[in-house]
Amino acid sequence: MRRLPHVTWLRAFDAAARHSSFTAAADELHLTPAAVSQQIRLLEKRLGAELFKRLPKGVALTDVGQAYAQPLRKSFLEMEKATDGLFRGQRKATLRVRSSISFAALVLAPRLNAFRERHPEIEIDLFTTVWSDRMTDAGINLDIRYGDGDWPERNIWPLEVDDAVVVCHPDHASSLGDDLSIDRLAAAGVVQVVGSETDWGRLSEKYGLDMPVPVHWMKADSSLIALQILASGYGSALISRSFAGQYLETGALIAPVPYEIPMLQKFFLVQYDDTKHTPEAEVFKDWLMTEKF
Repeated sequence: MRRLPHVTWLRAFDAAARHSSFTAAADELHLTPAAVSQQIRLLEKRLGAELFKRLPKGVALTDVGQAYAQPLRKSFLEMEKATDGLFRGQRKATLRVRSSISFAALVLAPRLNAFRERHPEIEIDLFTTVWSDRMTDAGINLDIRYGDGDWPERNIWPLEVDDAVVVCHPDHASSLGDDLSIDRLAAAGVVQVVGSETDWGRLSEKYGLDMPVPVHWMKADSSLIALQILASGYGSALISRSFAGQYLETGALIAPVPYEIPMLQKFFLVQYDDTKHTPEAEVFKDWLMTEKF
């Protein structure tokens, strides 16, 4: 029987694969990034294959790394379950939830303490992603996705999210004069959220504005990043009120013009078909479906 690689190397690889980052893996494992990098290099040498592509910023799994990461993650989860079931006393039920990073940071995270107070017996493990990737079902119970809802899973529930509004920094609005218009805002600089390129055109069509599609001065791959860019003082963007809520409440950003449009697609709570629908998943689903975003 071929001898397995050292378990510490496998742990380092598993953490780095989940985070797509040696630094984040090091934080999880209480190691230095250099130690994680060294353990993965030893694993690659042992296996005779490159598991990660080293990029200018971060790392990405190679095809063979992706193929190795999924069964390895499942093996670790099975070992954890076996250990907990046999050797631990009564403990919290764990629910593993994956979400788009904007929904997780701006909508879900601020509400999780309220969920904990109502359901202290359930522990939430929250994972985030910007775009769907191939490693979507590695131990995840529920997934919060943005799209049309036309996925193969049987259990899909829509989540209601507020319409998108034009938001900007108050200083940016002031710099454009007292007679502020949406045309002037759009012409002064737009942060474009990737995947929402048609939003300004839809807004113009809805209100009969006959407004040219604005040229963006910067793109962001999520609403979370777009909001942070706007909070630095320049530009405007179309962002859901559900996402911009905290910024608007604190005055970090304002919605200076009375225009809004529904988001092009919706958010959905999805249960993987090969995942057992546990009582804690049902509790979380019922709670999330009744929340006002």
